[in-house]
Amino acid sequence: MDHLFLNVLNVVLPVLICAGIGYALAVIKAPYDNKVIGGIVSRVGYPTLIISHLSTTQIAVGTFLDVMMAAALAIAGFGLLGLVALKLMRLPVRAFLTPLMHGNVGNIGLPITLLALGDAGMAYTMAFVVVVLISIFTIGMWIPAGEFSPKKLATSPIIYAVALSLVLMATGTSLPQPVAKSFDILGGLSIPLMLLTLGHTLATLRIKSLGRAVSLTALHLLMAAVIASALVWSFGFTGAERGAVILCCLMPSSVATYLFIDQHVPEYGPDVAGFILVSTLSTILVLPLALSYWI
Repeated sequence: MDHLFLNVLNVVLPVLICAGIGYALAVIKAPYDNKVIGGIVSRVGYPTLIISHLSTTQIAVGTFLDVMMAAALAIAGFGLLGLVALKLMRLPVRAFLTPLMHGNVGNIGLPITLLALGDAGMAYTMAFVVVVLISIFTIGMWIPAGEFSPKKLATSPIIYAVALSLVLMATGTSLPQPVAKSFDILGGLSIPLMLLTLGHTLATLRIKSLGRAVSLTALHLLMAAVIASALVWSFGFTGAERGAVILCCLMPSSVATYLFIDQHVPEYGPDVAGFILVSTLSTILVLPLALSYWI
């Protein structure tokens, strides 16, 4: 058992160390523009990472699409259960629903599944990441702002990257070698930059109510366990896709959702920040337990 836990720790610790370096950069006030780096990752890093990994990984297109469907159902499940819970807790839906709905599958999910489940696990996690990112930049913006813009969806490079990847996967076609190598290099930017940005952003969050943050984190984990179990059972997932779906459901609240809360309902910004911070810290305990006893 000690050996198993040590192996799990070897998976989780590199992620925490990278995020910790980002945190340290914020503490020493080193120049770091989250907005610029976030733009590079979403417009260049993510699309090239998706194409580079999906076009070369041997996974079934049908299963990949099943995981995308599971991700959409997971978001819907978190949304429905979260809506009921927030009504019972008498907390504003506009401020707290989107952080409850969207997990940090990009910053933490991708590196964890790559280390724990290999390329196949990471490829299935990308299916989850795609759906979550689309949801964050549509529903995640619409709920706090009270408006919806289809333009964001139509102009997202991630959607076109997925479409190209699915065509390449279905036809067994490879990209020209110079293009493939370029995408490998550019896609390699994503995970380190995401982890540094995660740590840097966490360092700038300010907690207002610790008790509320802990209760929301506990609620999120309870919902995650129920939703993950339901999805794995209903889709009959096994192997890498099963592990990827469980891990993605257990991911902490997405840091990206905080930006929209702070912009549109700033009075609840500190409370949401507290939830995201405590939720992220909980992964230190949750992920080793999940990898040891569930996955």
